Amino acid sequence: MSARPYRPMQKDLDAYLRFGFLIHDVSRLRRIVVDRALKPLGITRSQWWVLAFLSRRDGMTQTALAADLDLTKVAIGGLIDRMEAAGFVERRSDERDARARRVFLTGAGQNLVATIRRAVDAVESDILEVVSVEELDAAAQALVKVKERLLELLGSETDLAQDLEP
Repeated sequence: MSARPYRPMQKDLDAYLRFGFLIHDVSRLRRIVVDRALKPLGITRSQWWVLAFLSRRDGMTQTALAADLDLTKVAIGGLIDRMEAAGFVERRSDERDARARRVFLTGAGQNLVATIRRAVDAVESDILEVVSVEELDAAAQALVKVKERLLELLGSETDLAQDLEP
């Protein structure tokens, strides 16, 4: 670990608390705006989050998906049931572990992901039009550092990924 410079505790604590609340508020408000943009597609936030995770890691186990979405196994099971009935995802048995079920996007799911991406890209452009490229780069760099530190405090990403698998 690197040495951290001394900073007066109270002032830093207030700034850190504001920073955390600001991140939370921005994230919450962004979700509301994105929800509104995706409402015409007839999908819920939980459903588009499942699709988003699968678009990056298709074939995740239900257990890993539940952990990433902070849902119980029962909740993710019901959500996947509904999405499977709608034709967006399909479950397959894991080839290495018959107890595990993996979730994959179907062609309809992949098409919906593409539609969602176009809608979210338009929303993101609208949201970020008030921020310069330099400001956005600086914010992203700061958030990456915070994320890296959080992962360091929790353990390596490899350790976390293993914790999420059945």
